[in-house]
Amino acid sequence: MMKKTIFLLLIVGSLMGVKPAFAQYTTAIGLRAGVTNGLTVKHFISQDAALEGILHARWGGLMVTGLYEVHKDIRDVKGLQWFFGGGAHLGTWNTRNSSSRNRPPWAEPNTSYTIFGLNGIIGLDYAFQDAPINLSLDWKPAINLGYYNYGWDELALSIRFVF
Repeated sequence: MMKKTIFLLLIVGSLMGVKPAFAQYTTAIGLRAGVTNGLTVKHFISQDAALEGILHARWGGLMVTGLYEVHKDIRDVKGLQWFFGGGAHLGTWNTRNSSSRNRPPWAEPNTSYTIFGLNGIIGLDYAFQDAPINLSLDWKPAINLGYYNYGWDELALSIRFVF
């Protein structure tokens, strides 16, 4: 079953113009799972710098996060890099119909909040050599700015299709 899946991904990738070596990719899109779940897109703007966009749900709302990341090779493992960077987020949190454990500690019940703030990120990024798949494990701390100063962090795993 796994061989058929990889074969199918390689065919789809070749139809989309993917190069045979996937160790250093240009763009990848996929799913992010952690404290928040959502979609992630990563695009390299140079050999060692990438932009990542994340659209994810949290506390009854939706957030968009944009990150600038610097990638560095881990020489002992081909396709593996570590990265660090930062960026910002913007979104809404909605505490309507939520229990106290499903909303930020400072939030009032039955209230919507517009939030914005800063993010950091550090993690590992692995691009498979023989398949158009990328895995990323990261830690992303964040803090809201403005009236609702509140910090949090999350650990997440992303799986992306490389093209």
